[in-house]
Amino acid sequence: MKALTVFVIFFSYFVFLSFVRVSVRRIGKNKDVNIYRVKYVTKILNLVVSAFFVSILFVFLGIEYSQVSFFLSSVFAVIGVALFAQWSILSNITASLMIFFFFPYRVGDQVKVVDNDDDISGVIEEISLFHVIIKRENDLVTYPNSLILQKAVIKHPKANKDDASDLDLIHE
Repeated sequence: MKALTVFVIFFSYFVFLSFVRVSVRRIGKNKDVNIYRVKYVTKILNLVVSAFFVSILFVFLGIEYSQVSFFLSSVFAVIGVALFAQWSILSNITASLMIFFFFPYRVGDQVKVVDNDDDISGVIEEISLFHVIIKRENDLVTYPNSLILQKAVIKHPKANKDDASDLDLIHE
């Protein structure tokens, strides 16, 4: 009976991983997202799904809660100490996932990040795991993902190609 349960868990795991991969690719294609971003978002979600299914497997195999909790608390303590100084890295990765699914701006959009010290205006060149790269005139501005979610971002409308051709005719 345990063998059948383990088989069902593994089968469900691979089906769910496939579902996550296909869903993230579809969302990435609909939002016209760089394939690099799609790959790292898929990897992060695969890691979360794997941890979830491993915990389900432990429960069904009858591994005692105290054994699992002791092991996990030890792992999280080591990870917590290692990431304590780099907490912003973890928050930027989380913000990157939120940007992938919910950020209304895409690569190539003209935006203005309203900041108290400096208004950053330019074109979004890249959205990576840790930061958004905005090209303004001759400079590249690297803006952390966690901060761009906290600031107001104004999207400037793109000029239509027809409008640009009309402007070219006027200047000729």
